[in-house]
Amino acid sequence: MRVSLLLMLLIPGIAAVAKDVNILDFGAKPDAKTINTTAIQQAIEQCYTTGGGRVYIPEGVFITGTLYLKSNIEFHLSHAAVLQGTTFKKPDDRALICIFNAERVSISGTGIIDGMGFQQYFPKKSVRRRNVLFENCKNISVKGVTLKNSSTWVLHFSKSEGVMVDGIRIHSYANENNDGIDVDNCSEVIIANSIIDCEDDGIVMKSGTTEPVKNIVITNCIVSTNCNAIKFGTGSRGGFRNVSVSNCVVRKPTNVEHRQWSKVKGVSGDSVVISGLALEIVDGGIMEQVVINNISMTGVLTPVFIRLGNRRGPGIMKNVVISNITATNESLMCSSVNGIPGSYVENVTIRDVILTNRGTGTLTEAKMVVEEKESAYPENMMFGYSLPAYGFYLRHAKGITLENIQVLLTAPDERPAIVLDDCRDMRINGLRADLPSANQPFLRFVQSVNISVSGYQAIAPAPVFLHLEGEKTADIKLHGNDFSGIRQIVQFDKGAGKKAVKSFNNFR
Repeated sequence: MRVSLLLMLLIPGIAAVAKDVNILDFGAKPDAKTINTTAIQQAIEQCYTTGGGRVYIPEGVFITGTLYLKSNIEFHLSHAAVLQGTTFKKPDDRALICIFNAERVSISGTGIIDGMGFQQYFPKKSVRRRNVLFENCKNISVKGVTLKNSSTWVLHFSKSEGVMVDGIRIHSYANENNDGIDVDNCSEVIIANSIIDCEDDGIVMKSGTTEPVKNIVITNCIVSTNCNAIKFGTGSRGGFRNVSVSNCVVRKPTNVEHRQWSKVKGVSGDSVVISGLALEIVDGGIMEQVVINNISMTGVLTPVFIRLGNRRGPGIMKNVVISNITATNESLMCSSVNGIPGSYVENVTIRDVILTNRGTGTLTEAKMVVEEKESAYPENMMFGYSLPAYGFYLRHAKGITLENIQVLLTAPDERPAIVLDDCRDMRINGLRADLPSANQPFLRFVQSVNISVSGYQAIAPAPVFLHLEGEKTADIKLHGNDFSGIRQIVQFDKGAGKKAVKSFNNFR
């Protein structure tokens, strides 16, 4: 039997003892009747007790219950190998494959792990299992395999360090709560080159304890989901630090059996993604040092959803850069940045963005009062089916930069392109957007201070460029803008006076 090359690299000196262990040698049978749990577990134990190596799953369909991998083992599924879960579950079975308190463990190959987690076997309110669970592990990897049909989360990493996910495929619509990959209180994680198509959140980071999720790279992935594609939260007690997300594609899900989003007013159909990017701090944690770059999205209700709330204590969200984003929007829920009174989202830069929105917003929706909902579950729909802007809605935020933003409409919309409410120390530069219909203002600022707008170039005549509201609105700076064709540059209402505009250096 050949030595596992992976384990030779992972474990110095293992070459003399590490060997392949074939599950057929322990009585495993690829047929529709045999439950192979005992045989496969015996192969795992044999490999472990002899110093580690590779447990080999050959071609065929092998039915099994819960398996427990151990340190220094590569669990390898050959081409055309299928590890198929039983359609029953013991109360203490947390996953089909469990790895607890282990080091240097990998799942590899081009075979399939099929959880058989359909609702007919695992009803929504029953005890359900993941496909794969790593907990309290170090130096672990999942490469090449296909994971499908989990009864709940598909691939879950909890309290683990040194995680590599590379070149896997996930397809799971068997049940509800089918998250693709969950990274829970982990550090030193790379998720790359993978295709994820699932019922619930695609790639989601959670920090349910005081330990942050930190030092994370997500790159070169394609994500399809009925829910959020790439998500920070909801669990956010420890927060998220030093995270890079890049070169990913978000697309519509391939299955809508468990969702009926078209029942929400303004949503174009059931086959949609809730949010392309969801950044959430609601449990008192800190989010900082996050960079997101080169993301293309189609069929999303909300391209970017940023929420700082107070579900279990106020937190901090700062120092985030989001750039090079293209997205098509399928609802009246625009991209948003929302803090809460007294807790501002800080120092977020959003630049080089092209958003194509469906439009159809009305004057009633433009003037809607958005509830605070400080302690509510964070989701793009938490404020209702619509927001007062068609491009970006920002509230309780400071130090925000919007640069080189294009917001385009496929149908007329009576809402402003951007609305600011209780914002301060902001810069909007190089904005290009379609004009609202019904003679409505292009921008609307409410109770906002020290806002700079520059680099606007008029592309069509418009009645009003900027609408100001609130007695606290002050230090509004307009400079370097081309207001050709704008009949009224600034409109004042509800307490805002002409002194609110501090500097004015533009041309017509």
